[in-house]
Amino acid sequence: MIEFKLPSLGADMDEGTLNEWKVKPGDVVKRGQVVAIVETSKAAVDVEIWQEGMIQELKVPVGEKVPVGTVLATLLVPGESAQAPAIQPQARRPVSPAARKEAESLGVDLAQVEGTGPGGSVTLEDVRRAAQATGAKPTADKTAEMRKAIAAAMSRSKREIPHYYLSETVPMEKAALWLAQKNAGRPVTERILMPVLQLKAVALATRKFPDMTGYWQEGGFRPVPAAHLGVAISLRQGGLIAPAIHDVGEKTLEQIMADLADLVKRARAGSLRSSEMSDPTLTVTNLGDQGVEAVFGVIYPPQVALVGFGKLQDRPWVEDGQLCAKPTVIASLAADHRVSDGHRGALFLAEIRDLLRHPEQL
Repeated sequence: MIEFKLPSLGADMDEGTLNEWKVKPGDVVKRGQVVAIVETSKAAVDVEIWQEGMIQELKVPVGEKVPVGTVLATLLVPGESAQAPAIQPQARRPVSPAARKEAESLGVDLAQVEGTGPGGSVTLEDVRRAAQATGAKPTADKTAEMRKAIAAAMSRSKREIPHYYLSETVPMEKAALWLAQKNAGRPVTERILMPVLQLKAVALATRKFPDMTGYWQEGGFRPVPAAHLGVAISLRQGGLIAPAIHDVGEKTLEQIMADLADLVKRARAGSLRSSEMSDPTLTVTNLGDQGVEAVFGVIYPPQVALVGFGKLQDRPWVEDGQLCAKPTVIASLAADHRVSDGHRGALFLAEIRDLLRHPEQL
């Protein structure tokens, strides 16, 4: 028998609310299958399972808030005897994730709401009608809750991780021209944005500097060869989230652009997968569109590095002994001194610089 536990979906997550089960006892599940939806302080996340087997028992009822590591369900592995205690299916009425979220915000008791959806399920409109009838008002500020969770995670990061910071001014004239030529004739929806080149450069640089991608866990560093890059995304309601684009170094620029657009859309709609939240091996943040020249971030534990990019702008530059203006970007690195040092960090930034100066290598 295997226990399926609530995974950590980010450094700022200590608990989550089970919004919906996607499986029932007796169902056979495969690796990567979404089996539940869990609400965190930032988003409703599709939780995947990474074992194969048959669902034996669902341990946590819908609507319950539980800590990370709680056993959500048990599974029988292939070949294991299916003889087990009688399993009682959940008797709760189905409630849509949006309706449950709205009910929590408005302080509406779902047990008192009449469901008008399929099979008597409670819909968002049902909750709003009930709230209007009882005069219920929001009981909590979701944005404030998110800010509190972020602050706790970042405080932990600064307290536990000995950060060091470096920056490098990167000439971007060749990259800008090359990208303009690559986008020429393409419809707007298929154009590649500059952050995509930056993501690919960071991913390729980690091949030479594997001490920048991985996790500090149980008192030691665990490198991860694949570059699953967390992308810092600002949410419309406030706050920040940094889900992963997987295997960035192995993808074309077109694939990364498509993945980035999809990730931003789903992050802002509150529809992410648990692997996207738990797998980032290094985070990249780009605040150029906000007008800042440089960003010096805080590492997301258990990661050991964060790369930041500011805005692309013309700066004084000396080339062949002549002073001129060149488009440049300031790339920064926040890294964990337990794993690397300033010398290694400087070489890592230099590798990113060299890759961006030769965009054809991307």
